[in-house]
Amino acid sequence: MAEAIPQTITAAAGPSVRAPLAAAVLVSAVTLSVATFELGMADWPSGFVLLLVVPLVALIFCGCALWSATLLLRLRKGGLKFALPFLVCALTLAVLVYAPLHQIALQQNFNWHRKARDRVLFLTTRGLKHYFTGFLRVPPGGDPKKFFEFEDKPPSQLVRYGKDWYFVAN
Repeated sequence: MAEAIPQTITAAAGPSVRAPLAAAVLVSAVTLSVATFELGMADWPSGFVLLLVVPLVALIFCGCALWSATLLLRLRKGGLKFALPFLVCALTLAVLVYAPLHQIALQQNFNWHRKARDRVLFLTTRGLKHYFTGFLRVPPGGDPKKFFEFEDKPPSQLVRYGKDWYFVAN
């Protein structure tokens, strides 16, 4: 009449940390990318980057870090795996604070475009209120402070990047 249905006992798999870890890695990668290439992105409407993209990414990163901190409450039940998203956010924050991301991006920009820049000042960013940064090639024996663009005021930052090459900011 009634057949007995075999019941299998399965071990509870427990909560997964894959989705929070993937989210933390994605948000951290986007945050590091924006922080690294912020100067390069400022060429297209700088107001858009400075007033919208950077604060939005910072807000999303802070939210992700807080969310990953709440996962630390599951350490007793779920194990140490729930600390991984928080660890990813903490490492990202350490890189943002201590790594010279702008200098790395500037050095790459300088090396990639060096041959095309052998004749004149090339801007890497052009910001609001006459602010700019760029690479300047000065002929041997020339003075970078006396470049025609700086007649009124010498650049606020002048860093030697190689023979006859300078990074300038105004």
